[in-house]
Amino acid sequence: MELFAWRGIRNGKELGSLVGLTPMPYNSGQSEREQGISKAGNKHVRALIVELAWLWLRWQPGSALSQWYERRFGSGNKRLRKVGIVALARKLLIALWRYVEQGELPAGAVEKDWRLLVDSTARRHAKEAAAVVG
Repeated sequence: MELFAWRGIRNGKELGSLVGLTPMPYNSGQSEREQGISKAGNKHVRALIVELAWLWLRWQPGSALSQWYERRFGSGNKRLRKVGIVALARKLLIALWRYVEQGELPAGAVEKDWRLLVDSTARRHAKEAAAVVG
């Protein structure tokens, strides 16, 4: 992803704020509350990362990130799950950045050959190769 290449990113907070996925606190005297995310970064990149988070839930249900989301937001209503997916998107973005930078696979994630999941021709070739070997 070009996002990681064009600028030296030092930590996860910097990465989250670069994309606009950091919480915006509101402090006024005795009142403290969250206003949502900053939306400071590129909206297309932010939308892509949120979509990636939904796909992560579908294809990596055993990962620590997916289990965290299910524990925290899985039993909530639709609005709560949408708020939660943005939080998951930020955590996933940081986890994928660590994977790109340090080779650290996100906890509980399983590497899969995606071609076998979406391409029937690749599935057929894999079965034929397994039959020849076996």
